[in-house]
Amino acid sequence: MNSDRHIIIIGAGFAGLSAACVLAKEGFKVTVLEKNDQRGGRARVWEQDGFKFDMGPSWYWMPDVFENFFALFGKKPADYYQLDRLDPGYRIYYGPNDIMDVPASMAKLENLFEQTEAGSAARLKDFLAQAAYKYKVGMGEYVFRPSHSITEFIDFNLIKKSLSMQLLSSMSKHVRQYFKNPKLIKLLEFPVLFLGATSQNTPAMYSMMNHADLALGTWYPQGGMNQIVKAMVSLATELGAEIKLNTEVTKIEVKNKQVNSIHTNQGIFNADFVIAGADYEHVDQHLLDKQHQNYTPEYWDKRTMSPSSLLFYVGTNKKVEGIMHHNLFFDEDFELHAREIYTAPKWPTSPLFYVSCTSKTDKDVAPEGGENLFFLMPIAPGLHDDDNIRERYFDLMLNRFKHITGHDIRNNIVVKRSYALNDFKADYHSFKGNAYGLANTLAQTAFFKPAMRAKHIKNMLYTGQLTVPGPGVPPAIISGQMAAQEAMKSFK
Repeated sequence: MNSDRHIIIIGAGFAGLSAACVLAKEGFKVTVLEKNDQRGGRARVWEQDGFKFDMGPSWYWMPDVFENFFALFGKKPADYYQLDRLDPGYRIYYGPNDIMDVPASMAKLENLFEQTEAGSAARLKDFLAQAAYKYKVGMGEYVFRPSHSITEFIDFNLIKKSLSMQLLSSMSKHVRQYFKNPKLIKLLEFPVLFLGATSQNTPAMYSMMNHADLALGTWYPQGGMNQIVKAMVSLATELGAEIKLNTEVTKIEVKNKQVNSIHTNQGIFNADFVIAGADYEHVDQHLLDKQHQNYTPEYWDKRTMSPSSLLFYVGTNKKVEGIMHHNLFFDEDFELHAREIYTAPKWPTSPLFYVSCTSKTDKDVAPEGGENLFFLMPIAPGLHDDDNIRERYFDLMLNRFKHITGHDIRNNIVVKRSYALNDFKADYHSFKGNAYGLANTLAQTAFFKPAMRAKHIKNMLYTGQLTVPGPGVPPAIISGQMAAQEAMKSFK
C-alpha cells in the first residue's frame, strides 16, 4: 500500500480521472483538484427546461479503449452505461437531396462505395485492411510509449513498421491513390479534419482513424457522453480518490526541483507528486515560475493547434424529421474551409458544419415532442470572438440547414446557448481557445509533442490533449494511464 504517498491531479477531465483511477487502485492517496463545478472537463453537461446537452465530445469511437480501461479494474462499460451502435453511423449532406448514409454493416458499406464509384468496393477492402494494421500497430506499439525521448523508438522492428505505417506520406495522397470520387474522398478525410491539419499535412498513418470509424463503428452511451464521466468518477471514488470541485489552482510552488505546495482559491495543498491534467500551456506558462517552465512563450506560439469550435446548443419544441443522430454538412468547399482553419486562419467564408441530434437515439435528452440539437462549426484557434460574429454564423448555419434538409427551425427554438473561443479560454484556460488540443502533424507526433515530464521538476508530470498521445477522448484516457504509470515509477 502507498496510502502515505499523496498524489495531486490538476483537472478532472478524462486524463485526470483516468490517472486517478489507476493510482487509487494501487493504494495511493489521490486528490483531484477541479476548477469548474462539474467533473469531466470539456465533457460537461448543460441542462435547461428539460433539455440535456453534452457540451463537448459527442462521438463515441474506439470502443476497445474504453473496454480496456475498465478491464484494468475488473469492470466493463456495460457495468455503468448502455452502449448502442448507431446504424447508420452518420449522414453526410453534400447538398439538397444529395445525402450519403454511412452504414454499420461492412457489406452495405462496400455496396455504397461500389454504387458511388465502380470498382471501389475491392479497393475499400485493401484500404481498410491497411487501416486496421495501422490501428493495431499504432494502438499496440505507439500510443502507450511515454515518448520521453527518441530512444524509445530506436527499434528495428518498430522502424520497419513505421515505414509500413506510411508515417512520411500524406493522408491526402494516400486516399487519392485508392479513390477518385470526391464524395468518397470527403468521407475518408473527414476523421482527420479534427486532428489539426489539412489532409495534405496529416501523415497517412492516421488512416487508422478510418478503421476506427468504418470498421469499429460509431456508438452512443444512453444518457450522453457524460455517462463515461460518471462511470469514471464512480470508479475513482470507489477506489478511494477524492475530487474537489470549484478548486482552481493559482500557483505551483517549487523548491529544490520539487513541488513544494499547490496554491488554490480554496487554500494550499501539499503532495508527494503532481500530475497536471489542466491545459498544459496554462500550467507551464502561468502557474510555474519561469525557471521551472518546460518551454518559452515563443515555443507555444509556434505550436500548431487543432481547431476550436463555434457551438450552439439548441432545443426545439417540434420534431425535426428526416435527420440522423450525427449529420455532416459537406455542401461547401472542404479544402477552402480547411485552409481557413489551418493555413490562413480566419473566420470561414463558407464553412462546413456538423449537427448532432441526440434525441433521435435518446428520449431522455429532450422534452416529449422536442428535439436536442448541437451545431458545431470548426474554426481556427486564436480568432477574435464576439456575440455579433457568433450570431452571424448561427444565421448562416440555420439558412443552410433549411436549404439542405427542408426544415426551418427558427420559430421553434425554445432553448439556445452559444459557446466558442472566449468560453474555452474562460472555462478551461484553453490555449488560444482551442477545442481539441495539439494538432497531429508529423512535426508534433510522439516525442515531438510537448513532453510528459516536467524537465526541471522531479515530482511532476503532464497529461491530457496537449501531450502524448494526442487529442480525443480515447487518447486522453490513455494519456492518464501512462502518466499514472510514470508517476508510480518515481516511487520505486
